[in-house]
Amino acid sequence: MPGITREEVAHLARLARLELRSEELDHFAGQLDDIIGAVARVSEVADQDVPPTSHPLPLTNVMRADEVRPSLTPAQALSGAPAQEQQRFKVPQILGED
Repeated sequence: MPGITREEVAHLARLARLELRSEELDHFAGQLDDIIGAVARVSEVADQDVPPTSHPLPLTNVMRADEVRPSLTPAQALSGAPAQEQQRFKVPQILGED
């Protein structure tokens, strides 16, 4: 398998909007090549009769039952808000969108 080239690392850096120095391109090319090699070795070991798993032990998510309980009214929740609009907290616009 051919190794990761400087050009490929530079391309990935551009996609990630990272500015890398020349020596960093060489350094990261070696590291990425090692990572891809390790993943390839793991893929060789995996067999068809081994089911994919996310964890070696079975996990069960423990959730409590949903039940309706008394809570604040919209007016009570917004009572301490510095600004509100249409029963919501009003915050300054940050993205310049309408």
